[in-house]
Amino acid sequence: MAVSSIPRSVPKSPASTLRRNPTAAWRHLDLVLLGCIVAIACLGTLMVYSATRGPTPPYSTTYLEKQALYVAIGFALIAVVTLVDYRVFRDWSLFLYAGSCATLLLVVSPLGSKSKGAQSWFQVAGFQFQPSEIAKVALVVAMAAIAAQFRGEIDLRRLAVLLVLAGVPIALIMLQPDLGSGLVFIAIAAGMLLVAGARGRHLAVLALVMVLGVGFVLHSNVLKEYQTARLTSFLADSSSAKGNPALQQERYNVDQSLTTIGAGGPFGQGFLQGNQTRLHNVPEQQTDFIFTAVGEQLGFVGSGTLLALFCIMAWRILRTAQLARDEFGMLVCVGVLAMLMFQIFENVGMTMGIMPVTGIPLPLVSYGGSSTIAEFLALGLVLNVHMRRFA
Repeated sequence: MAVSSIPRSVPKSPASTLRRNPTAAWRHLDLVLLGCIVAIACLGTLMVYSATRGPTPPYSTTYLEKQALYVAIGFALIAVVTLVDYRVFRDWSLFLYAGSCATLLLVVSPLGSKSKGAQSWFQVAGFQFQPSEIAKVALVVAMAAIAAQFRGEIDLRRLAVLLVLAGVPIALIMLQPDLGSGLVFIAIAAGMLLVAGARGRHLAVLALVMVLGVGFVLHSNVLKEYQTARLTSFLADSSSAKGNPALQQERYNVDQSLTTIGAGGPFGQGFLQGNQTRLHNVPEQQTDFIFTAVGEQLGFVGSGTLLALFCIMAWRILRTAQLARDEFGMLVCVGVLAMLMFQIFENVGMTMGIMPVTGIPLPLVSYGGSSTIAEFLALGLVLNVHMRRFA
């Protein structure tokens, strides 16, 4: 046989091997979840513009440009986070947690900036950085790393460790004070403890303590009068609020929110339309009450579509938790799900007058750099867990 006829084995290039490797992480990117993130973030950017551009020319694009920048940074962070195996974050979890607690401590020092009664921000080159938003993600990673070591066996001593882990940032946040962010941290801790294996009687006692704690805060001097009014305005009506200027103002804000959502009808008044939004009748519409802009301009159909996207996002996060290859990945997904779902339920509920006004943003929709970036980071971790469920 001629030498030339002998078949030769041609070594495959690394790129070819990667393309054909069925276990390559990039092959398992959750495109449905990523599509939901893109759709919600784009809609949110448009709603921020509609809520801030003003009624007459020249229209302001400042908020639009900033929010578009935050979303672009968010997608870049997703790319970076998904490139690193999520178990690396487990190894660095306590350093991330300690760093976030340090920033929470610094923000209540003279280095922090005070706005709307709370000292929650750092002012940097015209931008505001709110460390409590990043601390949410740090808490999720830290609690997941510690709880995963317990392997579903959480006795009273282990429960105490996890409660201290969650309690430190909550205490630092209450120094600001920011009860809304504190409630998000409580929701994260509760959701993760429930799934991590905490006993039912322990959770029942914790729930009772939380209710008593919130009641104490509302009836003490921890919060300012206007902050207490915001948290209790959904329980009052316009007539019962008379005689209490702070409560009356907050009730007026809620009434304006309800009017704006109701004005949208089934199909809305159209993008960049609607008197309530164009005339800025709703306070803080680009942040706390952004859902009213969706309701007035896109109507019941548009609002329902947004909520449906949130539901799909929640389903994909829950599915990723079920598919995760280890306890840490599963708990990270649970913590992210608890964080996002609580914020969605609270934000939408307060615009409809059935939940207290807490200043909690609507994920990926409300204007804000710190919250947007933190939400992208959290979702990047979920995508990471999904991508490496076979690795």
